[in-house]
Amino acid sequence: MNVDQLTQQLQCDPLFMRNVVRWETMPPREAHYADFPEGLDARLRPVLAKRGVHQLYTHQAHAVREVLAGRDIVVVTPTASGKTMCYNLPVLSAILANEDARALYLFPTKALSADQVSELYELIEEMGVDIKTYTYDGDTPGAARKAVRQAGHIVVTNPDMLHSGILPHHTKWVKLFENLKYIVIDEIHTYRGVFGSNLANVLRRLLRLCDFYGSRPQFILCSATIANPQELAETLTGRPIHMVDDNGAPMGARHFVFYNPPVVNRQLGIRRGVLPETRNISSMLLKNGIQTITFARSRLAVEVLTKYLKDLVRDPLGNAGRVRGYRGGYLPTERREIEKGLRAGYVDAVVSTNALELGIDIGALDACVLCGYPGTIASAWQQAGRAGRRKGTSIVFYVASSAAIDQYIVAHPDYFLRQSPENALLNPDNLYILLSHFKCAAFELPFEDGDRFGNAPGTEELLDYLDDAGIVRHVDGRYHWSAEDFPASQISLRSAAAEENFMIIDITNPRNHRVIGEMDRFTVPMLLHENAIYMHEAQQYQVEKLDFDACKAFIRQVDVGYYTDSDLNISLSLLDIEREDESNGVHRGLGEVRVTSLVTMFKKIKFDTHENLGFGHVRLPETDMHTEAMWWTLPDELAAKYDSDTLKNGMLGVTNLLRIVAPLSLMCAPQDVAVLYQVKSPITDKPTIILYDNCPGGVGLSHKAYGMQSLLLEQALQIVTDCPCGAGCPSCAGPVGEIGMNGKKTAWELLTALTR
Repeated sequence: MNVDQLTQQLQCDPLFMRNVVRWETMPPREAHYADFPEGLDARLRPVLAKRGVHQLYTHQAHAVREVLAGRDIVVVTPTASGKTMCYNLPVLSAILANEDARALYLFPTKALSADQVSELYELIEEMGVDIKTYTYDGDTPGAARKAVRQAGHIVVTNPDMLHSGILPHHTKWVKLFENLKYIVIDEIHTYRGVFGSNLANVLRRLLRLCDFYGSRPQFILCSATIANPQELAETLTGRPIHMVDDNGAPMGARHFVFYNPPVVNRQLGIRRGVLPETRNISSMLLKNGIQTITFARSRLAVEVLTKYLKDLVRDPLGNAGRVRGYRGGYLPTERREIEKGLRAGYVDAVVSTNALELGIDIGALDACVLCGYPGTIASAWQQAGRAGRRKGTSIVFYVASSAAIDQYIVAHPDYFLRQSPENALLNPDNLYILLSHFKCAAFELPFEDGDRFGNAPGTEELLDYLDDAGIVRHVDGRYHWSAEDFPASQISLRSAAAEENFMIIDITNPRNHRVIGEMDRFTVPMLLHENAIYMHEAQQYQVEKLDFDACKAFIRQVDVGYYTDSDLNISLSLLDIEREDESNGVHRGLGEVRVTSLVTMFKKIKFDTHENLGFGHVRLPETDMHTEAMWWTLPDELAAKYDSDTLKNGMLGVTNLLRIVAPLSLMCAPQDVAVLYQVKSPITDKPTIILYDNCPGGVGLSHKAYGMQSLLLEQALQIVTDCPCGAGCPSCAGPVGEIGMNGKKTAWELLTALTR
């Protein structure tokens, strides 16, 4: 059955359609073409003609023209619109004209680097020219690295390798830095928050070295659709950037189905679980032979769904390779094998986290299932774009969970369909991040008096601070590195603090212990505590031992009918107050806080029925994070109106509402910001609602929230006022079972008082 037949069948199925709140059909779009710009090397045209490319799409021609004119550009078009051509053509043309010219390609992941370089290889092979293209990352053999440094015309790498493997060793890369003509950065929409703030500083270091070696490279950046691509590109590079967004690529018809699981308890506002409903839809697609990708928000959800689908297709010998899981933590060889299987067509369904959201070539998939809201509209469109990449009809199912933000989206599909995608926010001048890269820059090249670090503020003050700390030494007008350690090795670009990943070791076979994956330190207490059930490609393992000091988890294969999920306790303490104000008795503050996290227990949850089978204790050290927060303190006379339980339930309702509106109004992912309440807060010693940046050091979200606090409270009040439920549900203040019978009413009263 093809997608067109399936859509007709589903639209005639009353049982399915009664849960569909919106079925949006997007018509196909024709291609728009333009001639090849003048100035491109003539040897490129015949090779492209062999591939059926006789004209460029309008955005490709526009981009190439701007690059040839010497401008820095950012190309902003949807998934599968041929952005690769926008940078490959001018780069190859420049190297054909001058064999000394060099280009540096940056991709956010090693997988994407490997995928893009294979396409470039094919183009160069067909031309029969000697343009050396190499991938330089952690998987590059030691013997090949010297050849890459000396002879590579195009060096393809990722930000992490540039940060720790290239810039600190720039004296080995003289040929690259002296002749660097182009810096290509793809998928820039992924560089938000901490990762983007780190990359902006890595680029400051890169441009500082280019200036030292006498080159001034051009930037060619590419992005999926976000609200502020030009602003993001300019913040990352510190330069004015020309935007190209006149998309000329064709697109096949696409059906977008908003599916809300049925209510199973109307009084409590409880719906059927998102995992069982996603399993039903993915199973239907699998049975009908429609190649499908299912996106889930967590590693655990990916593994549970993978198990369900593998059980559906398992043959008499137990093989279920037609269904694969895909997420961070799998080893690179395993991920490459899955990507190859998707392209070749012998993998029918893949269940993934956002790891497959980026533009890795996984062939032409027909359907996409989103298990819950991915966190941002930009991510949702990226994930939906993985289906229908070759002009055919495709279908996307958005299956809403009971989470408040999911229920808001599914109740307001026009918000999703019409709203412009989010801003990508970053803060390159975050002091934690900036100071770390100052150390790296000083290690790479001494600072002279009066030097600047790109457009970063406070260069002289930071250098004096490092001088006082004995990390650099000021001698004869220069700041020289004087510490013994290697600063880049201590800094992780993906978080504000450098943390070593944990190795996950399978000890099932006592004679052959093997590493099957890895996990970051912040996730380990939730998923790898002792007695946890860890799942990998639907196989269950029990954690036998977690060695926190050695960063190793030892696991053993088991076959049990349940999985585990942990409870995380959060506490806050105040470090510093930056701003305060008061209006109508409501005290508001902005400052720095310490967030302490501790996992204390875990639940055992039965497969299929998802009932609770019991719990166990977790004994692990707590983790601390310094970040920024803003808070609202309730007036004494308002808090005095309620007894302790009523006040607690009302404050919980307000935090649930702020969790809905904050990501939408701050234009960030839900996991980037956290909201909680404290009936007797250590910050104020009174009932307080706190919103904080959920990453070390913060990236400016709390500052932005402080400036738009009235809007946030008014939007929260609007949602709870408009919701037709009786006493609370997941779409507003929260279900009755969580906030009590009077929780919604109390939340409304508190918000009304706070917005006066």
